[in-house]
Amino acid sequence: MDNSAKLSFMESDSLSSSSVKETVYKLLTVMDSESQVRKYLKRFSSEQGIKFAVIKVGGKILKEEMSNLVNSLSFLKQVGLTPIIVHGAGPQLTEKLTNKNIDVDFINGQRVTSPEVLKAAREVFIDENHNLTSHLKEAGVDATSFYSGVFECDLNHLDTLGLVGTITSVEAEQLLKAVRKGRVPVVSPLGETSQGQIVNVNADAATFSLAKAIQPYKIIFLTETGGVLDQDGKVIPNISIVNNYKYLIEQPWVHSGMKLKLEKIKDILEAMPTATSVSITKPELLAKELFTDKGSGTLVNMGEKALSSKSWSDIDQNRLKDLIESSFNKKLDANYFNDMSLYKVYVTECYRAAVVLLNAGNTPYLDKFVVSHDAKGEGVGRALWEKVTWKHKNFFWRASLNNPVNKFYASVSDGYIRRGDWKVYWVGITDFNEIQQCVEYAASKGRTVKQEVSTS
Repeated sequence: MDNSAKLSFMESDSLSSSSVKETVYKLLTVMDSESQVRKYLKRFSSEQGIKFAVIKVGGKILKEEMSNLVNSLSFLKQVGLTPIIVHGAGPQLTEKLTNKNIDVDFINGQRVTSPEVLKAAREVFIDENHNLTSHLKEAGVDATSFYSGVFECDLNHLDTLGLVGTITSVEAEQLLKAVRKGRVPVVSPLGETSQGQIVNVNADAATFSLAKAIQPYKIIFLTETGGVLDQDGKVIPNISIVNNYKYLIEQPWVHSGMKLKLEKIKDILEAMPTATSVSITKPELLAKELFTDKGSGTLVNMGEKALSSKSWSDIDQNRLKDLIESSFNKKLDANYFNDMSLYKVYVTECYRAAVVLLNAGNTPYLDKFVVSHDAKGEGVGRALWEKVTWKHKNFFWRASLNNPVNKFYASVSDGYIRRGDWKVYWVGITDFNEIQQCVEYAASKGRTVKQEVSTS
């Protein structure tokens, strides 16, 4: 997005203060295009916009990254989105208990909550809640505190964990009323039993319970790591529960809090609408995660099983044709399925993403990689791409010079070259003569999608 586009975007949304404009400008610099911002803004601001997102903010973020957090939340409000915030305060509570010389035990990562620990926890949670709402108000964001009356709990583990509540029901109406008035609810992890006993509640559990009650479009965890890390310490961009969860949960480098979080994410996504997804990212990258196809962090969704075949007859050709035409906004050749020599086709079970590989001598030619408009940003296409690249170690493809996916293609290919109106990419091919043959094949191949589809 160039500077004029950024300024145009800001001016068109009538942003008032110069400080807010500076925040928006800074956040927009990490984005790929104004069109992507508007695409996601339209999606998030649909008739379900009141249930845009539940965002969990860890205590360490409140302690060390308050400025980045407030800037990102200010941006969301300026583009008309009002999230619900659930905060933790683990490090702050640990510090207070240490200063008060209160000994604490942990069982399976959960803090045992005695009456003395609960008293300290209430003080810490309310202080951190007010601290965040005060910072938001100073930035021009109307925020309101909720530290009671949201979570009704049972004391199922009184003998072991003490006053730690198991959430049995959520009173979300007051939160939604605040959202309707444009106020950001800030919720503390405190609950009450039916007898009125105040209890400590795990902040992640509070987030998931609230999400189940509200069923938002997004569930977001803001963490210092910025996502789920692989064995090399790099962020995993997409996780499909259907395709990746079983493998990941068995890896030794997925353990402790992250393993527990993934298990809970799986449980909640299984109980949510299929469009719901979970993002794990850093506060300063929240806008990029929400408003760009590439994102910045880990996007977790249920995903879709991928069907594959070496025969056109095994797939629904009409649905694949519709997917291709809607993706390119052009007509597919009437004889495509008869004329093209299929090597292998992959398509998700709901026909929202597909990869078509054709026979082209010794090396398969990737003729189509398409993702439906409603699936972009959900990780469906990326998950399918990774499946194909895992199954096929060498193939090549082409893209027009102005294809918006070229940045992605450049990042996943082993090399590419411009030839006429095309950029030709390849993976797994090292022999120069073979690369040259692939480039010539791709550059000379005729178009199979041509005239534009009428939208009238």
